[in-house]
Parts: sequence; structure tokens; C-alpha cells
Amino acid sequence: MKSRRPKSRTPKSIQRRPFPIIEYDPSPTAIIEPRRVYKRIDIPRHCVLCFFQDVIDDLVRNGGAREIDHDMSEVGRHPMYEIEFDGKRLAVVHPRVGAAIAAAMFDRLIARGARKFIACGGAGVLDSKIAVGHIIVPSSAVRDEGTSYHYLPPSREVAPHPRALAAIKKTLKRNGMDYIVAKTWTTDAILRETRARMLARKREGCLTVEMEAAAFFAVAQFRRVQFGQILYGGDDLGGDAWDHRNWNRHQIRERLFTLAAEACLSM
Repeated sequence: MKSRRPKSRTPKSIQRRPFPIIEYDPSPTAIIEPRRVYKRIDIPRHCVLCFFQDVIDDLVRNGGAREIDHDMSEVGRHPMYEIEFDGKRLAVVHPRVGAAIAAAMFDRLIARGARKFIACGGAGVLDSKIAVGHIIVPSSAVRDEGTSYHYLPPSREVAPHPRALAAIKKTLKRNGMDYIVAKTWTTDAILRETRARMLARKREGCLTVEMEAAAFFAVAQFRRVQFGQILYGGDDLGGDAWDHRNWNRHQIRERLFTLAAEACLSM
């Protein structure tokens, strides 16, 4: 009697579309699957993704931050730190700039074991009336980048986790902070933010422009973790000409990190 070989299974193909970016593959497993490549470690469940290297440097020098792990890439080491904040464990990581690498860093942290996240960073403003340092909380992000389309089906916008958004708003109110809740515009091309494109985003309700929020929101939804973001008004793209406004101000950034840490630990 002939032995019957099991039929080989071929991967399910994705449907060809006019543009590759919208050829979404819902498969839950990637070739480089994070949870298989990056081992779980004793990392705090709460994590702040902090874009302010000056604040992280202060935490290392004066705040008792200790390195608990690191990743490597072509630009060098990506350390992960742990601090004690209000008597609780908190992870702190710089996710790097740009949706692709920031999303990869975020995905790795999830594989390591973190589950609740707040990111804090600066953003360009599309309304010149928004002062440097004013807090903006993204209620959604327009997906004008590429990374999010590999985590979620095509759509115009993607939103943060409701619990994370609520935690941010509650924390800001508790601290007496003025803030705006609005859409943000996430783009990959910082040097192709044209005036026509800016005005189009502004018409649909965006008050800020940055490079990571949509990707963060998409990764969080795909991995089923809680994530929200706090931004502060930085350079101005809403006037007749770009204005840097000397927006990299340490005191503002330090305060925003503290608010992010408090919101994260309240989740």
C-alpha cells in the first residue's frame, strides 16, 4: 500500500493592488517574528517612549536610571532603562526618529514584556497660534506614512487606545495643564511637507505634524497593547514661512516626560 504524503501548503497570496502600500497581509506571523527573536525579560509592564535624549541623559546621570537591556542596529546601541517613579517600576526608552524604526523598537519592547505605553515628543504645529510648549494630545493620526499599513488594513486614520487617551487627559487635568485634543498628521517625508499638503491636513482637523504617531497606534492595535501619546508644540509650519521657534527647550521636555510617566503608571 502506498504511503500518502501530506500535501504541501503554499502561503496564501495577497491580492495585487494598484499600489503596494495597500496590499495588506493580515497574517499574524512574520518571517522575523518579534516574540520568537526577542526573549521576554524582567521589564516593567509600564513604559514611556521618550523622544528627548537630553531628559534620558539626565535620568541616567541624576535620576537613578539603570540599563536593563539593549538592542543593536547599524546606528549603534539602543539602551532600555528602568527608573523608579512614585515608588513604581517604569521603563524608559528612546524609540528613535521616524515611523519605521520607532515601530520596530516599540514591537521589540512588546516582545520583551511591556504592555502599557505613553510616548512623549515634540511636533510641528499647523496653527501659528499654538505656542511653543503647548500640549497637544492626539485623538487620531492621519496615516501619511508607510509603516502603519503593514500592521492594519488601509484607512485614513488610526487612533490611540481609549484607556491611554483617558489616562493622559485625566493626568493633565489633575496637574492643571492646558491642552488641546486633536488629530495629528504623521508623515515620512519631513522635507516634503508642502504648503498644499499642510493646508489639506489642516482642513481635515490636524493641528500637528510628526513622524511616528500613526505607526505607534497601528502597532499597538495589532499587538493589543495600550498606547497613547503626548506632544508639545514645536516649530511652526502654519505661517507663510517655516519658523523653528527655538523649540527644543529642556524645561518643557522634562515636564512633559513627568506627565507622561504619571499618565502611564495610572493605566
